[in-house]
Amino acid sequence: MGTLLKQGLFITFEGLDGSGKSTQLALCAEALSAQGYKVLTTRNPGGTAFGQELRQILLHSKGPVFPLSELLLFIADRAQHMDEVVFPALAQGTIVLCDRHMDSTLAYQGYGRGLSIDTIRDLNHIAIQGKQPDLTFLFDAEPAVLAQRVNHRGQADRMEGEKAEFHNKVRAGFLDLAEQEPQRIRVFNALESPEALHPKVRQALEALLKPLASLPNQENSRGQAV
Repeated sequence: MGTLLKQGLFITFEGLDGSGKSTQLALCAEALSAQGYKVLTTRNPGGTAFGQELRQILLHSKGPVFPLSELLLFIADRAQHMDEVVFPALAQGTIVLCDRHMDSTLAYQGYGRGLSIDTIRDLNHIAIQGKQPDLTFLFDAEPAVLAQRVNHRGQADRMEGEKAEFHNKVRAGFLDLAEQEPQRIRVFNALESPEALHPKVRQALEALLKPLASLPNQENSRGQAV
């Protein structure tokens, strides 16, 4: 018999490219599924058909994409993703594991591009309809070290190909966000091996899951009391 949650959980995986966040997401999905939980893995941008088209523009556009245009495309993707994927899954008691979400937009377009943090927070709030992630894993390391991992993959996309100064600002942004919300955002050393890191990630995940598995609904998927 599966392990049923009355209300799903929304868990996001953040970090610079090459940080191993996608690997940890996959390991968590495998472990949770083995325990009988309903699990959905997705990504932002690109978790819907609409989002895949936006992702292609955002990461592989051959022409210029100005910072504000870039921000609004990410927000449009997020709004579509929440309505089409996240909210329906949460309503069914599913654990949603998402590769990147609102913190990436704050880190990349806010701290990295220099756009207004307050504006990005306001736009994020509209897109997510008040539903923040229940838990966020941030995988952190020096950008120069992670860039070496990315280089081994082949040709970099538009974000990966930014200069070192940009990635340093993004990293500082992620760490600043984690300092502001230590209960939601848990920081891990991205340079540890996946095998050594996974038990630590699982421990934080289990601490969230254990008291929730048998609780009745306290709110609906859009964060509103019921």
